[in-house]
Amino acid sequence: MKFTVTREKGKKQTLSLLPSLVPPQQRQVEFTWLNIPAGIILLSCMSLGAAGEWMLPCCSCYCGNKGMWAHSMTVQDYQDLIDRGWRRSGKYVYKPIMNQTCCPQYTIRCRALHFQASKSHKKVLKKMLKFISKGDVSKVASEEEPMDSHIEDVATCDFAYKSESQVSQSDLTPLAVDQAERVENEDEDSGETKEGNVQKVESDSAQVCADKDTPVPAEPSHSAKAVHAPPKPGKGADLSKPPCRKAKDIRKERKLQKLLQNQMGTAEGSQLEGDQTFLLQNSKSKTNQPKNIEDFVFVPLPDDARHKLEVRVVRSSPPSSQFKATFQESYQVYKRYQMVIHKDPPDKPSINQFTRFLCDSPLEAEHAPNGPECGYGSFHQQYWLDGKIIAVGVIDILPYCVSSVYLYYDPDFSFLSLGVYSALREIAFTRQLCVKAPDLCFYYMGFYIHSCPKMRYKGQYRPSDLLCPETYVWTPIEQCLPLLEHSKYSRFNQDGKAVDEGRLKELGRVRVLHKRTVMPYSVYKKRRKGPSDEASVQQYASLVGQTCSERMLLFRS
Repeated sequence: MKFTVTREKGKKQTLSLLPSLVPPQQRQVEFTWLNIPAGIILLSCMSLGAAGEWMLPCCSCYCGNKGMWAHSMTVQDYQDLIDRGWRRSGKYVYKPIMNQTCCPQYTIRCRALHFQASKSHKKVLKKMLKFISKGDVSKVASEEEPMDSHIEDVATCDFAYKSESQVSQSDLTPLAVDQAERVENEDEDSGETKEGNVQKVESDSAQVCADKDTPVPAEPSHSAKAVHAPPKPGKGADLSKPPCRKAKDIRKERKLQKLLQNQMGTAEGSQLEGDQTFLLQNSKSKTNQPKNIEDFVFVPLPDDARHKLEVRVVRSSPPSSQFKATFQESYQVYKRYQMVIHKDPPDKPSINQFTRFLCDSPLEAEHAPNGPECGYGSFHQQYWLDGKIIAVGVIDILPYCVSSVYLYYDPDFSFLSLGVYSALREIAFTRQLCVKAPDLCFYYMGFYIHSCPKMRYKGQYRPSDLLCPETYVWTPIEQCLPLLEHSKYSRFNQDGKAVDEGRLKELGRVRVLHKRTVMPYSVYKKRRKGPSDEASVQQYASLVGQTCSERMLLFRS
């Protein structure tokens, strides 16, 4: 049986418990713990501070976070923890205390099997396909995209709170989306031209992005459309003529006509007309269906494609041979990313920092008969372009989800919107893993921070859910956003009687490791000498929940 061990320290514990930084005498004690017959364990430290600056994208405040260092953890333990609002950064596992932190961070997940790419998502996928096949892509609009956020989908106005009396009904619309996005469900973007309008979709992208920078109403006014005045003579559509049709549909109709004439040249006209109508209806029903993400990601490329893109998934912990062979090249991409995108000085993105932050992981490598072929644990998803690494997505594969940890890329290829593209590829990867592991059907994107406008882009991956910070149940984001407009902290579960089903119920059943012996807290409490530590144990068990507190071991000296 495998356990997880946590070690509670003082109120102002410094984050320096990595083996290379632990004093020799303390290091010997650590190895003694790791040799306990109970099995592979996790050693960690409760802390009142945040893990580091990479976890706080919108402010430099360390308030309202609890965390622990992890040395070994089962994937099921971590799955249960992130379903209670925890996340990891390297081997540091932390949880924001939502009603205390200045910027509440809500765990967000995308229902990958039902994911529908937005118009802007499709543009990114088409741009990559165009670059790979023809080597031609516009660099103007995408170079302004910072980091891995799809900033053109995010409102640029400052976040301001209003009292209930100040909020109008139009303010409660979940997201301020332009008209181009609203039409998407009715007329899927096909990249083709319309009859009477030969402007291509690719040329419209700059205009769409420009429109997003201008304020738009949260909800379009329908009063102006209620009354339709007849068009003046010489203006408006000619009602005596049929409506305009897509050139794509016209071409398909002509192609079907030729095909039918070749196959049924001697058939009677009435029969030909009936078959033609049937085929056209079938063709129309197929062409009107929205394309799924695989239609863009796994499309066959021409033989004379200008570039070759390959995505490799390599295990990072424990490091596989492929990971070791590509470590230096991957690190150089990370170093350039940090220096160019985040303006870090050259000495800051060191190999040690890169290893601690993005390579070390507490998750154990596990394989299950009904699990994915690559197994569970921590991985690097490497994007190779013409034999060179241009981006790396750090991910965890867990029993119910693919959890995105971080992304870094070569700044020379920022025009490809690699942050958005990698997220879409990870969603496609989740759908692929679900074929073998049906329970693995969610894509976790970390934290959604509504009070920070630049961090709202994660809400564009639909359908998605936010985790209620009080009852830990998932709520569709459409129901959460109106609440967050009223207050930056909100309980999403509207059932006032609902409680946290995984809450701590019996403190005495919490597992404790004391003097190399595993025991329940009720037994340890009787053996303990010195002042009571019940308050700190109660806090720990409340954060991890009853289930994890009985599986994980809390170290007590």
